[in-house]
Amino acid sequence: MEATPQDGVVIAAGTVRGTQSFVHVLSQCWKNPQWTALEVLWRWIYGIPALLVLWYQGTRILQAAPLDVKALKSMSILDAMGSSKTLADAMAVVLPPVAHLLVWLGPILVLVWVVVSSVGRMVVLRRVDSRLYVRLGTLIVLQAVRVVALLGSFAVWFLCMEWAAQLNITRPIAAGGEPNLVGYCSLAIVGTLGLFSLWAIASWGLSVAPLLAMLRNIGVGKSFAAAFRLGPLKSKLMEINLVMGIVKIALIVLAMVLSATPLPFEVVATPQFLTWWWAGVTVIYFVASDFFHVARLVSYLELWRAYETDEGSLLR
Repeated sequence: MEATPQDGVVIAAGTVRGTQSFVHVLSQCWKNPQWTALEVLWRWIYGIPALLVLWYQGTRILQAAPLDVKALKSMSILDAMGSSKTLADAMAVVLPPVAHLLVWLGPILVLVWVVVSSVGRMVVLRRVDSRLYVRLGTLIVLQAVRVVALLGSFAVWFLCMEWAAQLNITRPIAAGGEPNLVGYCSLAIVGTLGLFSLWAIASWGLSVAPLLAMLRNIGVGKSFAAAFRLGPLKSKLMEINLVMGIVKIALIVLAMVLSATPLPFEVVATPQFLTWWWAGVTVIYFVASDFFHVARLVSYLELWRAYETDEGSLLR
């Protein structure tokens, strides 16, 4: 089934808000579960082997590291300072081999992700609209740029968390005072949510560029140029991307709530039940997240089709 601007409210995309068309797209994606199934398939084709490799390497590191397992198990939030020291000692032992592992394994995982995600995204988009051109090489380059930008955002987040730790924990302890754990947690939460929202607002161009390459059969440079010259369509794409960020936060909070639901019954709940429960919550979260990723792509596509009244009018 192809997504066309004649399918419902998107025909009036020039007069409605981006989120209004997005609501229609959610219904459309729900009626076409094969789109989400393809998204889940290509992500898990990469994700399951990657997790197995990380599990194997992580197990090797933990078995070789001289960790004080008894001290780790006895950590309590009531003894924040003692637990922090225990955790710091464990991290000092584990981090060097982890850093050594990431030096060679990290680039391999990123490279494979770029290729697999480009192929998977192209398959999903062509399933939604078979009129799209095949631009695999262009999509790989565009996805690589997006991944580099995303890794850069993680680096900024880490630097912000490091600054918050120095301000509220390291400096007070060095001065002979008490660490401000409440201040650190507050800055960590606000900073994380702020950077997450900023990425959701600013990254729309990186998300729409591959779609434009397939829509117009153009290369990397023209795709990036077109992505940031969309006229009145830009605000609607930014709006949808921001809504997607909010949805992502809501899914994370919902997953945390569901994960904590059995804890009051931990006395009667077996470890096996808790393991299966948490595994189920994780699977539901990933499937729901993939569904909204597909909905965002379809909404981008439908908005473009609805606005495209003249040949190349949005590329001027």
